[in-house]
Amino acid sequence: MQSVWKMAAVLWMAIALAACSTPGAKPGDEAAVEDLGVSAGQEGGVGMDMGSQFQGMSLDDPASPLSQRRIYFDFDSFDVRAEDKEILAAHAAYLAANSQTTVTLEGHADEQGSREYNIGLGDRRAQAVRRLLEFQGALPSQIGTVSYGEEKPVDFGHDEAAWAQNRRVEIIYQ
Repeated sequence: MQSVWKMAAVLWMAIALAACSTPGAKPGDEAAVEDLGVSAGQEGGVGMDMGSQFQGMSLDDPASPLSQRRIYFDFDSFDVRAEDKEILAAHAAYLAANSQTTVTLEGHADEQGSREYNIGLGDRRAQAVRRLLEFQGALPSQIGTVSYGEEKPVDFGHDEAAWAQNRRVEIIYQ
């Protein structure tokens, strides 16, 4: 039942984005769309048109959402948190505007659970972030994924505060 609601939400967002498009496109608009890596008639190119906003922005500007490259997850979850979706939208827009730029999404988990389970969980987290980036305009060829499971912790502690820091996906620009 929960997946039905998720699909309905995705469909609603796609309809809302389509409704916001500018009617009466001018000749030459197709070229502008193709520069973002999406052809005029291509399906799956749904996303926010924020590319121009981030095109000239430095990835290392601390005032930019692009400088935030860690997406955190709840215990035993690969659902992207609502507060991180805006950050991912900014990264997707940047990737869409810079089609030669690539990223690697590194999936991580805390030390709870077996190594095999944590490798799988890290992969599911990286794939969840990948799907959101692609949905919002990044090209599949721009995104690679890898899972480290529990092997590369940020915090070596053995408590909830440390584990919360280790449940993450890191966005690594190439």
